[in-house]
Amino acid sequence: MNNELERGLSRLHLPIGRRLSTFIQYLCLAILAIPFVFPFWWMISSSFKSYAEIFTFPPTLLPQVWDFQNYSQAFTFQPFAQQYFNSVYIAVLVTVGVMFVSTLSGYAFARIPFPGKSFFFMLLLSSVMMPAEVTIIPNYMFMKTLGVLDTHIPLIIIPILGPSSIVATFIARQFFLSLPSELEDAAMIDGLGRWGIYTKIVLPIARPCLAPIAILTFLSSWNSFIEPLVYLSTNSKFTLPLALRGYTDMFGVPLWGVQMAATTLATLPVLIVFILAQQQVVESFAQSGIK
Repeated sequence: MNNELERGLSRLHLPIGRRLSTFIQYLCLAILAIPFVFPFWWMISSSFKSYAEIFTFPPTLLPQVWDFQNYSQAFTFQPFAQQYFNSVYIAVLVTVGVMFVSTLSGYAFARIPFPGKSFFFMLLLSSVMMPAEVTIIPNYMFMKTLGVLDTHIPLIIIPILGPSSIVATFIARQFFLSLPSELEDAAMIDGLGRWGIYTKIVLPIARPCLAPIAILTFLSSWNSFIEPLVYLSTNSKFTLPLALRGYTDMFGVPLWGVQMAATTLATLPVLIVFILAQQQVVESFAQSGIK
C-alpha cells in the first residue's frame, strides 16, 4: 500500500519537476542571450536618440524623446540609397556566381574521376589558409592592369573565384559524395551526359547544400570592408560598410545618432534573413557535412 502511494505521489510530482527543469533551462538561455541581444538593442534604441541622450548617464534603454530625423539624415548626408543598392546587387551577383561555380566544381570533385583529383582538391583547400591581406596587393595590381579600378567588377569577380567559392566547393562536394551512384547510372542509361545530370538531376536535389552556401556567401559579401576600401574611391559607388564610416562632422567626430540609424538599416535585412533561415542552415550543415 505504501509503495503504491509513493508511486502515485511520484507521478504527481513528475510534471512539476519537468516544468521546473524547462523553466530553468529557458531562464539560463535567456541570461546567456543578453550579451548577444543587448548590442543590437542598444544600436536600434540609439538610432532614435539625440546626441546628448546617447551619452547620458545612467543610460536609458528606450529613448525619452523619439528622434526620427536620424533616419532622414542618413539619406541626405550621403547617397545612402545608392550605396544600399550597390551592396544588394553585388551580394546577389556574388551569391549566384558562387553557387554556380561551387556546385559545378564540387560535382566534378565528387563524381567525375580524373587524374590527380585528390591532389588538386587538397591544393584548392590549402589556399583557404592564405589570408586575404596577402593576396589583396596582387589582386589590386591585376585589376589595375585590367583597368577596372573604382568599379564593382573586382568586388564581384574576386569572391566568385576566391575563398568564398573554395569553402562552398567543399560543402557542395561533401553533399554530392552522399548521393547514390544509381542516380547517375539511371540518367546515363536514359542518355544524359554530365551536363544534363548536373542540371536536371544534381541541382534540383542540392537544396540542402545550396542554402548554407547562399546565406554564408551573401553575408560575406554584404559585410565585406577591405576589398571595397581598396578598389573603390567614388562615394556613390561605395557599399554599406564603407558608407557607414562616412557619417562624421567636419572635425571627424562621428554623428552617432545618424550612424546608428544607418547601421540599423544596414543590419536589419540580414538579421531578418538569418532568423527566418537559421533552422534550414543548421539542417543543411548536418546533411552536407562529413558523415
